[in-house]
Amino acid sequence: MKKRRLKVGSATNRLHRARRAWLAAAVAAMAAWPLSAPLAARANEQAKPVIVVLGDSISAEYGLPRDTGWVALLRRRLADGRFDYSVANASISGDTTSGGRARLPELMARLKPSIVIVELGANDALRGVPLTTTQDNLRTIVEQAQQGHAKVVLVGMYVPPNYGPAYTQQFHALYGTLAKQLNVKLVPFLLAGIENKPEMFQADQMHPTQQAQPTLLENVWPVLQPLLRHPGR
Repeated sequence: MKKRRLKVGSATNRLHRARRAWLAAAVAAMAAWPLSAPLAARANEQAKPVIVVLGDSISAEYGLPRDTGWVALLRRRLADGRFDYSVANASISGDTTSGGRARLPELMARLKPSIVIVELGANDALRGVPLTTTQDNLRTIVEQAQQGHAKVVLVGMYVPPNYGPAYTQQFHALYGTLAKQLNVKLVPFLLAGIENKPEMFQADQMHPTQQAQPTLLENVWPVLQPLLRHPGR
């Protein structure tokens, strides 16, 4: 009986040792495996510095096929140029400077962007918001971004001429004034180059067509590019 117990015990011990060795080998093999492609891509994306675009319908691809707006084109240009950034399009159709001001703190806390592109204000004019309110909201947006250690690009706009020359000029001038006072980069006019081309606008004559989107990107890119970390750095 004792000999049989010894043989059974020895067999059991060998089985336990074999299992432990197999488990150790399996764990080592799993540790050596790379992350699956989706997980690896997600981890890599999260590690990139973020550019947030805080805008309205012009940046939110209103009336356009998905991923054809200037923000999507920016994302592709960054990838093609090997600029290691991700782009978060936080634009909402119809948004005002008040809406952007309310939304930005959460975006700053969650995304911690290195650059914020602010494309807001046109809807304020369409809704008759006082210029002082628009200017105050834009100032707060820029300051919130700067407090979060983000660089800022302020995107200027004009309103239709039927608002009157005085109001039109005052509205546009507030972007340049803020850019100087707060020491941020300025895109003078997002729609420069298409403003007198009706065929570049949708039926409402307010929102650019898909064909106009490369021009919008070309208006932003020369101002944005100097703020980017160069590829390979």
